[in-house]
Amino acid sequence: MGMEDDTHLVERKTSGEEILKGHFLHAFRDQVLLPNGQQATREYVVHPGAVMVIPLLDDGSGELKLVLERQYRYPVGRVMIEFPAGKLDAGESVQRCAERELLEETGYSAGAWARAGVMHPVISYSTEFIDIWFARDLQLGERKLDEGEFLDVFTATPAEFLQWCQQGLVTDAKTLAGALWVQNVLQGTWPLEWAAPLPA
Repeated sequence: MGMEDDTHLVERKTSGEEILKGHFLHAFRDQVLLPNGQQATREYVVHPGAVMVIPLLDDGSGELKLVLERQYRYPVGRVMIEFPAGKLDAGESVQRCAERELLEETGYSAGAWARAGVMHPVISYSTEFIDIWFARDLQLGERKLDEGEFLDVFTATPAEFLQWCQQGLVTDAKTLAGALWVQNVLQGTWPLEWAAPLPA
């Protein structure tokens, strides 16, 4: 893809209203002008952004493991297999958020970090982005779950994890995107640039 002129695709806001401001969700309804001059309505959720961490664990067995979680997700009524993740606090950098979420949810801190990329999980109705990070040289400490947060932490080999994705046992969008990164990083197709954690 080159630097095409996208003006024939762009929708322009003509008016808008707030329709919900909850503790977590902030929803809007906008009127937009379509490229053909017609009017349309767009409803969407404003989200502060989030991070997902793909933790690579060398547990001494000689086989690399991935650190994963099992967590009940109320909207879908299921326990989901996911990589550790969480939303950004106000003013927080994405790496600081990644380091915080990994420690809080799993108890692990990492000696090396690499930013993989960014994904937009629900582009049709949310501004949400998820920054994807890899973590390695893990040291286990004490996790610090948020009030009301319940999850199990476990490990799996990359082969096991990818098989669960293929079998439909993993259906979470960010974790499936993580599977693409795991596959390509471990094959050496998508190299990462590793760096130290941020100073405390």
